[in-house]
Amino acid sequence: MMEDLWYKNSVIYSLDLETFMDANSDGTGDFAGLCDRLDYLHAMGIDTVWLAPFQPTPNKDNGYDIQDYYGVDPRHGSSGEFVDFMHRANQLGIKVIIDLVVNHTSDKHPWFVEARSSKDNPRREWYVWSDKKPSDWDEGMVFPGVQEATWTLDKQSHSYYFHRFHEFEPDLNTDNPAVREEIFRIMGYWLQLGVAGFRVDAVPFILESPAPGKKKSRMNYDYLKEMRKFLQWRKGDAVLLGEANVLPKDSMRYFGDEHDGIHLMFNFFVNQYAFYALATTNTRPLIKALEATRIEPSTAQWAHFLRNHDELDLGRLTEAERNEVFARFAPDENMQLYFRGIRRRLAPMLGSRQQNELAYSLMFSLPGTPVLRYGDEIGMGDNLALDDRNSVRTPMQWSGEYQAGFSKADKLIHPVIDDGYYSYTHINVETQRRDPGSLLNWMTSLIRLRRECTEIGFGQWEILPTDFDHILGMCYRWKGRSLFIWHNFSEKPQEIVVLAKNITANRLVDLINNIESIVDKKGRHTITLEAYGYRWFRAG
Repeated sequence: MMEDLWYKNSVIYSLDLETFMDANSDGTGDFAGLCDRLDYLHAMGIDTVWLAPFQPTPNKDNGYDIQDYYGVDPRHGSSGEFVDFMHRANQLGIKVIIDLVVNHTSDKHPWFVEARSSKDNPRREWYVWSDKKPSDWDEGMVFPGVQEATWTLDKQSHSYYFHRFHEFEPDLNTDNPAVREEIFRIMGYWLQLGVAGFRVDAVPFILESPAPGKKKSRMNYDYLKEMRKFLQWRKGDAVLLGEANVLPKDSMRYFGDEHDGIHLMFNFFVNQYAFYALATTNTRPLIKALEATRIEPSTAQWAHFLRNHDELDLGRLTEAERNEVFARFAPDENMQLYFRGIRRRLAPMLGSRQQNELAYSLMFSLPGTPVLRYGDEIGMGDNLALDDRNSVRTPMQWSGEYQAGFSKADKLIHPVIDDGYYSYTHINVETQRRDPGSLLNWMTSLIRLRRECTEIGFGQWEILPTDFDHILGMCYRWKGRSLFIWHNFSEKPQEIVVLAKNITANRLVDLINNIESIVDKKGRHTITLEAYGYRWFRAG
């Protein structure tokens, strides 16, 4: 039955519709453009696409301020074009998961318009209100330094409404059964149109019961179980992928004690210590993070990533650890965001092809499901001249033609990167597709390798001792097969000696290079790792 869990061995590709491909030349990406590029994703080996919000929106927060949950924003096309896209994705065997943003709505949503119109309106209880200014009105902001409050006075109804995010994104009151019923209706609508699941935005804030004052919010983990139960009844193999940047000790509450909660969850804790290892070459804290987030093989699964559509959040590191990562990857204040994160793409942050390969080989080898951000397969750069998170949300670079082949319009939703090393004239899909040694072709091979190594998605894992703090060794075992992977975080090459009796393997077959290691007369394997090198072996 475990092998029926498709998400265990999937590779997820994250994209934002508005910056991926513009078919009608209005400067904003659309479903027609995405549909034209599905063959590209299929050829790369992608089997699951995660779409950022595309519903009608005032678009003050990259589409996360939703005004209507049951439609497509006209900028991106029509509901009919969404169905055309789903049909083509199904033909190619590509599953689609979409963002479920139900912690808050836009303040332009008809529900909130009704709620603020009168204290007696039935929609009033769909949001969180306080007649008096709460004592904690300026605490708990998600965007410190940009956001000034979490309780804002509504001048129309003369009371304060709660918003964990921006003031134009009032929080829904999920303690209200009518709100939860509407969430199920939203899920049911998109499931009926063929999606394979949902990336659930801001999960902890959906579950909390905020109240004015200093009282700690109650967490309602049963709401997740309700969502999963509804999901499984409507579509048995659909999944919930949760965004919950929580401590390891709280993770199982989201997965559910009986694995009846969320199916997958982004592993922010390991992500942050992976960057600490990349910055310092010290893998010991990363190993501790992996052990702290260990889950035994079951229906639950971690989703591992390097970069996403937001800043690289380092909030779980100690101040000293965070400063080390800042010093290496974001030395300028303009590269940092919200006092906790880095607003850069991976390629310019790491600075070399070797380290890019190391980072992605590491991510694809971690116990869980890999998630790849659009453009990272070609090493796209960032634009630090753009505000906040928009620095990493520039249009996809398809070719060296005008506007990177993304659009024929003169004015785009965000400008393309058109100068320096990361200019679209240098970094683009068309050029790399024809270069056998390009990052794109390397990434395609890595995706194929990961899909072949089912031990990672389904098996049990252990850390292999190496006697070197800068080398991470891991072993996976599944159905009598063994997989061994080593990564060297140092700028110097390294040779390690592995005793055959410790790994119960006399022959190791290299899965990337056409070589193998046969145990010597002393019962040893000698493994050579280049600077920032990596080796994947299967026991012969």
